[in-house]
Amino acid sequence: MSGGGTEAPSGGEGAPTPAAVPVGGKKRDSQGPASSPVHLIIKDLGEIHSRLLDHRPIIQGETRYFVKEFEEKRGLREVRVLENLKNVIQETNEQILPKCRETMQDHLSQALQRLQAASHLVHKLQQKEQEQRKLNNQYLLISEKQRITQWEDFMKEQHNKQAAVDEEHKKATERLKEQYAEMEKDLAKFSSF
Repeated sequence: MSGGGTEAPSGGEGAPTPAAVPVGGKKRDSQGPASSPVHLIIKDLGEIHSRLLDHRPIIQGETRYFVKEFEEKRGLREVRVLENLKNVIQETNEQILPKCRETMQDHLSQALQRLQAASHLVHKLQQKEQEQRKLNNQYLLISEKQRITQWEDFMKEQHNKQAAVDEEHKKATERLKEQYAEMEKDLAKFSSF
C-alpha cells in the first residue's frame, strides 16, 4: 500500500469517488495524481492511527498536569514535609532510641535477676519435694513391711488360737462323750433292776 502509480478510474471529472470521501465524513477534491484514492486512504488511516493509537498528546497533557500540580500548586510543601520527617527520624535516632535502649537494658537486667532468683527458688522447692517424696516412699515401704510382718504375726497367732480352740473343743467333746457314756452306763444299771 505505498503511494504508487496505480489510479482507480473515476466516474467523471470533478465528481468525487467513493474512496475519496474520508472516514471523518468530509469531502475532498481530487487534485491530480497526488490525491489518488489510495493516497487519500493512507492519509485517512494516518489520521485514524493518530487519534486511536498515538497516546503522545494524552501523555504530554498528563505530564504537564502532574508538573503543574506538584511544582506550581503545592510548591515546597512536600519538601517541608520530608524535612520534618527527616528531623523527627534524626531526633528519634539520636535521643529517643538511646533512652529507650538504656531503660530497656535496666529493666531487662532487673527482670533477668528476678527470673534467676525465682528459678533458683523453684529449683530448691523441687529438690525439697523430691527429697520429701523419697522419705515418704521409704516410710511407706517400711510401714508396708511392718504391716506385712504384723499381718503374718496376727495370722500365726490366729492359727495358734484356732488350734488351741480346736484342741479345747476336742477335749470338751471327749469329756462330754465320756460323761454321756457314763450316764448311759448308769442308766443301763438302773433300767436292768
